[in-house]
Amino acid sequence: MQRLVPEAKVVVAHGQMDEEALERAMFDFVGKKFDVLLATTIVENGLDIPNANTIIINRADRYGLSQLYQLRGRVGRSDRAAYAYLLIPPEDNLSPIAKKRLAAIKEFSDLGSGFRVAALDLEIRGAGNLLGGEQSGQIDTVGFELYMKLLEQTVRELKGEEIEDDVRATVNLRVDLKIDGSYVADMNQRLMLYRKVAAARHDDEIDTVLEEAADRYGPLPDSVLNLADYGRIRVMADRLGIDTIDREGRIVVLKFRPQARLDPVRLVALVRQRPELTLVPPAGLRLTLPGSGDSGLGTKKAAEPAKPIPNPQAPIPKKSGKYANAAPSWWVARAREGEVKPGFTKADILRPAKEDPRAPGGVFERVGALLSDLLDQM
Repeated sequence: MQRLVPEAKVVVAHGQMDEEALERAMFDFVGKKFDVLLATTIVENGLDIPNANTIIINRADRYGLSQLYQLRGRVGRSDRAAYAYLLIPPEDNLSPIAKKRLAAIKEFSDLGSGFRVAALDLEIRGAGNLLGGEQSGQIDTVGFELYMKLLEQTVRELKGEEIEDDVRATVNLRVDLKIDGSYVADMNQRLMLYRKVAAARHDDEIDTVLEEAADRYGPLPDSVLNLADYGRIRVMADRLGIDTIDREGRIVVLKFRPQARLDPVRLVALVRQRPELTLVPPAGLRLTLPGSGDSGLGTKKAAEPAKPIPNPQAPIPKKSGKYANAAPSWWVARAREGEVKPGFTKADILRPAKEDPRAPGGVFERVGALLSDLLDQM
């Protein structure tokens, strides 16, 4: 440098210099005692020297895109026009990646283009193989989320904190738990509500979720209340050590884990007191719900055919013979309507009323009462 420009005063700065010498060299350059600072990439971050208006980067093909962007940013930090010169070998000798980096640093020269440079740098270099065998711990074997969960659990064990049983009960009561899209329009927000209820371990956590939902979206509809009752049933099932709760029609079967903390003597006494309960070997309990004609499930029978509309001009003939007392067929009910309505089909007429699981004596109340009684037996 001194041979090329003998009249220039040159100062050197690099990372192997002792702290005092490095600091003195930098202060002298900022104080304009020297004309040229000959340095390594130690200057790429944190320097703000308004007087510097030119930077020459030797062998720019060896630097990463982010490094080039940072080095270029050391000049032009005032109202002076600044210049950055990148010295490279003949272009034919450059690697494809080096060509992409140089093209990007040439293109993204506008103010605020740092994010675009970082994104392109990530695209060029690749995001790394986070779940691959090259990474420590073989995360790909268990998946990232499970790995982080196991890591958190291990840290809590080392701290001596109590670790809750990670195994959760599976509850399937054949109830629609879908949140109305009209209540929470954004799908991601609905998924967040599902996740919070599913992750709840205590009733107060579910209450907190309901309070947040009511405060954010308004009065709670039945669909959210159904989801909350499902969450409470699952919380009680976890406390009892239940593995699965599965419903098929009027039958609800509870299967217990081997480590369930239930007193067999009290359980047998409870079964004898309640006729709807039956023991199912080796570790199960069957609950028989009321029939669909009862009010226990909050359902009603299929819609009854409409009564005849008086019409003197077209009287409906009376039935005779062995089918005289039979209930009118679905098409007779349709024919007796005063007008033909769209969608007035056989399925519409014979479809039973939708089940209300939260109705008095409904499935949530029946199953919840049983779980509560079992908790009292512990």
